[in-house]
Amino acid sequence: MNEAKLPIIFLVVFASIALLASCAMFSGRETAGQYVDDSTITSKVKGDIFEDPALKILQINVETMQGVVQLSGFVDSQTSESKAVTIARHVQGVKSVKDDLIVR
Repeated sequence: MNEAKLPIIFLVVFASIALLASCAMFSGRETAGQYVDDSTITSKVKGDIFEDPALKILQINVETMQGVVQLSGFVDSQTSESKAVTIARHVQGVKSVKDDLIVR
């Protein structure tokens, strides 16, 4: 094989792998636009929870998939749990909230 063609072949193989990896990231999950929307929703929910003095000190994780927000982690009371869920539900773009918070 001609040594001059080796870098080109390497570049083509690398580009193909990168393309397949990026497709796999979204395959069966969501489009790039949905991913950006979900990231925006997650940021907004986190920000709104952090703005609440009673919730900002708690360990609340937020993930969003196709408009469905999942809250997980630990809260100190049922009231804090309900407040976090309510905050998440009122963020624009949220379709539903999955509450996996644990009161301890």
